[in-house]
Amino acid sequence: MSRLDVSAVEPLDDEWLVIIDPQAIFADPTTSQWGSPMWAETVPRIARLATAYPGRVVVTRFVADPGLGGSWASYYDEWGFALVPDEDPLYAVVPELAHLADHMVTEPTFGKWGQQLRSVIGDQPRLALAGVATDCCVIATALPAGDAGANIRVVAEACAGSSPEAHERALGAMEMFAPQITVL
Repeated sequence: MSRLDVSAVEPLDDEWLVIIDPQAIFADPTTSQWGSPMWAETVPRIARLATAYPGRVVVTRFVADPGLGGSWASYYDEWGFALVPDEDPLYAVVPELAHLADHMVTEPTFGKWGQQLRSVIGDQPRLALAGVATDCCVIATALPAGDAGANIRVVAEACAGSSPEAHERALGAMEMFAPQITVL
């Protein structure tokens, strides 16, 4: 599958860049069970991409909420290490990207397409998505946003999956939602 290098991505006039969950918990497989083996190579690509979106960069954060109940209760039975307070270093945005945020959105769910994000960027915006994990939080943001009428461009080279194979599968799934979602 041929994709654009991140340096070839030109922002559309009113497009926002949403950097999904660039946090310590996802950055290093030796620090966290959720760390992406693709993250180290992806960080400089995200930083380079963000320079093209002055004033229009949203950084999202995932912070566990044990009070969500439902399927989240059994999820945290398996992944209890994530049940730490918001201030825990695991939930910190990685230093290389922390300064890029014009806006910060924190949600307790994989998908970040919620009222907080919409209050910053609007209900049917143009979005470029980057971040981690392609096969979890990125796809969980892209699908409901596209379904709600947002125009989504997923910058494949600026996303990191839980594995290279899972990354490719998620990109392939999102490609099926064209033209609402375009994978670059």
